[in-house]
Amino acid sequence: MKKCLLLGNGGREAVLAEQIAQGFSLYSIMLHKNPSIEEYVIKSNGKYIEGNPFDKELVGKFIKEEGIEYCVVSQDNLLQEGLIDYVSGLGLKTFGPTSKGAKVEWSKSYALDIISKIAPEMIIKNNQVTSLEELDEVMKKYKDDNFVIKPEGLTGGKGVKVGGVHFIGKEEGYQYAKSCLQTDGVVIVQDKVVGREFTVMALTDGKNIVVTPTTFDYPYRFDEDKGPGTGGMGCLSFENGLLPFITQEDVNICGKLIKDTINYINKDSMEFKGVIYGGFFKCKDGIKFIEFNARFGDPEAINVLNSLETPFYKILEDICEQRLTQENCKFKKNYIVTVYVVSPDYAIRKGNPCEFTLNVENIKQKNSKIYFASCKKTGENKYISIGTSRLFAVCSSGGTLEEAKEKVYNAMEGNIDSKLHYRKDIGCIYEH
Repeated sequence: MKKCLLLGNGGREAVLAEQIAQGFSLYSIMLHKNPSIEEYVIKSNGKYIEGNPFDKELVGKFIKEEGIEYCVVSQDNLLQEGLIDYVSGLGLKTFGPTSKGAKVEWSKSYALDIISKIAPEMIIKNNQVTSLEELDEVMKKYKDDNFVIKPEGLTGGKGVKVGGVHFIGKEEGYQYAKSCLQTDGVVIVQDKVVGREFTVMALTDGKNIVVTPTTFDYPYRFDEDKGPGTGGMGCLSFENGLLPFITQEDVNICGKLIKDTINYINKDSMEFKGVIYGGFFKCKDGIKFIEFNARFGDPEAINVLNSLETPFYKILEDICEQRLTQENCKFKKNYIVTVYVVSPDYAIRKGNPCEFTLNVENIKQKNSKIYFASCKKTGENKYISIGTSRLFAVCSSGGTLEEAKEKVYNAMEGNIDSKLHYRKDIGCIYEH
């Protein structure tokens, strides 16, 4: 059986591990032992080690000793640090962009420059600020907090702050922009627009793209979209691959932009293949571009990969051989609901490690899946959090939205430690 190395060990990597292990022997280098990834490594007769995936010497040694042929990377900072560049140089077939290709995520100004060239009508008015004097001048244009602050670099999906939501008042926004400017040397101040936010992801072999079903994310910590922003508290996808407020034509517009962007990035050499994730607003005057991610979103990856009809490992091979088509990358027609479970302190305050109990087998027996993220197992049904991120996700699918919602929440009831938190309204569509 072919051997595939997966780098990274969050919830996104947990679902990738499940998919890869269906057709490859799975290998992994993990900072901590993710229970899901460990399970799929063992099931596929692969091997894992605990170590630093940023350590290229360690990665190279593991690859050579185990005779690994493929590598999948879908973690933003690993891509920025050039792990795809490194393993490609060792002769591996890869899924994920080079560091140069991933620049569309780790440099927001670079992404905006591309869009301004290929689709200027989709740009939201913005200022790329490089000095305190420029920032002071830009701030004079706003009478209140009707603007958005975007850091230049990677922030784990938590850096963009919207006036009136994440900061209150012009002065608070100014101070946040100032701190971003001091950190990165660049900060983006963008007009606040009225519209519905949505994402479109596309798989690509560097030449062809296949747009995946669209997803509806729940970025706020508490029910009814209240509280601070998070990495995502849950995700919903519909059987028709759309959302109630977008059309196929909207998706086609975004798909064309994504394909044109891939062509632009790859015009001189192959820098981007894998998956690209575009954030958009649907406004009265058309679709507007927000940002790109150069990897799967999380939890969006859980929904998209669970909606695949074509096995992911086959898609991986087709991407590596540059033969991706709509015909060899098909999706099921079902509703999928994913709910993330977090510690009580998540996104609110820096807390101590959270110990908790969890009955995994009971959840699985209720026709639901579980994907671990930032926690490790300490005993029978006992776990502890690692860091300050989300703990694990529970995912269910169904022929109707109500069926998918009922399955996921029924599976969670009585099987998750009462001290843990999760939103009870994943599956509701809020208007903003």
